[in-house]
Amino acid sequence: MPTTDDEGLDRLLDAETIAVIGCSTTPGKAAHDVPAYLQRHGYRIVPVNPFADEILGEPAFDELADIEGEVDLVNVFRPSEEVPEILAAVRERHAARGDAAAAWLQLGISHDEAAAAAEADGIDVVQDKCMKVEHGRLRG
Repeated sequence: MPTTDDEGLDRLLDAETIAVIGCSTTPGKAAHDVPAYLQRHGYRIVPVNPFADEILGEPAFDELADIEGEVDLVNVFRPSEEVPEILAAVRERHAARGDAAAAWLQLGISHDEAAAAAEADGIDVVQDKCMKVEHGRLRG
């Protein structure tokens, strides 16, 4: 079952390094403004966007597998139809490296089947919730 309770959401907010799949270079877009908010609140943001070299002052990576350092949580700003492929990459990374133990699908993004498969592999999954909103509500 996806993480929905306040205790579970708050625990995931203990992450330090967040890979942001679909991080945008465009201020005003949620995929830019939410990671910027998280960065201002002390999180290390690792942008994943194959069309950018740098976002929010951090080097951007083409895909999750390219990130060398440890990733605590993967925040997803891509359409729901891309979630199975994205969560498969999270599962592969988690199995190979032991990190990326949580995936947070932003508001309007969900895929129950892919989330269940990730959870079966020991990954906490949040669906259809904004990380900025939940951070502000729980830790503001």
